[in-house]
Amino acid sequence: MSAAREALLDRCFEVVRRHGFSHLSLREIAAEAGTSHRMLIYHFGSRDGLLAEVVARMEAAQRALLADLVTDEADIFAVSATFWAQLTSPEVLPAQRLFFEIYVQALYGRDWTAAFRESVIRAWEEPLAELFRRAGVPDSRARAYARLGLAVTRGLGLDLLMTGARDDVDAAMELFGELVRADV
Repeated sequence: MSAAREALLDRCFEVVRRHGFSHLSLREIAAEAGTSHRMLIYHFGSRDGLLAEVVARMEAAQRALLADLVTDEADIFAVSATFWAQLTSPEVLPAQRLFFEIYVQALYGRDWTAAFRESVIRAWEEPLAELFRRAGVPDSRARAYARLGLAVTRGLGLDLLMTGARDDVDAAMELFGELVRADV
């Protein structure tokens, strides 16, 4: 990816992260990103192409965040708590809102969400299963725990966005961690 395209994607990602995308036209995204809609079409092909790139960027950033937290010495429960705190921080919550906006589009099978649909579970499954194995979960149950952890994280993230009930949502996530710890 060229440096110019990368910089443009960065700016568009910030626009979409802050405002969502459902109500924004390509022209509006371009104007806010300081470019023209023609440049976006040149680099990304269409609004859908741009959104697909934004989705890939967002998911990769979240997986990189988790990977950065994991070290050989790291307690996975501490890693999970830190990851949750960062995912739900005020700076990152707009990206979470965007994630769910895209998730809904993927549920409707929008063509531009094909890569997202393919990776939204699969790309997380093995890294999370490995964390559960490190915590002592038997290999035969690690993938199920990974799916459960992913579902709980996403469900509580959606709850936080809908209700703003930070203390209640954080308490539920803490309880999930306690239940997993007690089971391993």
